[in-house]
Amino acid sequence: MYKIEETTQLADRVHQIWIRAPHVAHHAQAGQFVIIRIDEQGERIPLTISGVNGDLVRVIFMAVGKTTHHLASLAAGEHVRDVAGPLGRPSEMISGGTCVVIGGGVGVASTPIIAKAAKDAGNHVIGIIGARNAGLLILEDEMRAVCDELFITTDDGSKGTHGFVSDVLKTLLAERKLDLVWVIGPAIMMKVTSGVTQPFGVKTFVSLNPIMVDGSGMCGSCRVIVGGETRFACVDGPEFDAHQVDFNSLMARQRVYTEEEKVALERHQAAHCGCEEGGNHHA
Repeated sequence: MYKIEETTQLADRVHQIWIRAPHVAHHAQAGQFVIIRIDEQGERIPLTISGVNGDLVRVIFMAVGKTTHHLASLAAGEHVRDVAGPLGRPSEMISGGTCVVIGGGVGVASTPIIAKAAKDAGNHVIGIIGARNAGLLILEDEMRAVCDELFITTDDGSKGTHGFVSDVLKTLLAERKLDLVWVIGPAIMMKVTSGVTQPFGVKTFVSLNPIMVDGSGMCGSCRVIVGGETRFACVDGPEFDAHQVDFNSLMARQRVYTEEEKVALERHQAAHCGCEEGGNHHA
């Protein structure tokens, strides 16, 4: 069992938890993830490692489905059954260059640990973080502390640049030489933003989040198409060359279980409020 040491709600439906998991914290690197199972009958969910502090590992997530709502309801002092990791390949790093770390929405959760790794490797680090509005921005202070420059965008103009992260990236590409870019967020955002760097020939990584089950490459659930070949996000990624990713295939696979996820959440909420008989329901 793994103890939850701290929980914080960062924005609407966006939650941060610090879990005591020494075996993960002592080996975790930027870009890697963990798989969490809340209880013996629970669903296994992959979450990116967002930070490490001693024996503690941080994950940040949006409460969307049954399991993430359940995870968000846990308080400090409670426990989760499993924290498997660190899993996946660490971020590919350069040194002595200019790196841009971009996060959109809850994808910003992954940016501080990557930005810090890039900074520690001797790079000039530019951060770009965006959200629909100022109230949904997360980790601004943390990114400002680790980046040499930080740009903020909001869709509605309530903070920073009125527009998208891709707009700021376009300006930077026109003004200076960039050596490496990371883009992390919703699939459509990663597709559009990474497309901005392609004409400039700038190496760009995206962190993919397909459906995942075992995290060891055995089940094939997390298969993605990269460079025309099937790859497994859990062992070959989760970061891939953005210009080689088949985003249309990725987005189609992410929608496969939409109806089942909706039913599981409805049953969980009904059981939680006592509106439905029959005991516990699991995804």
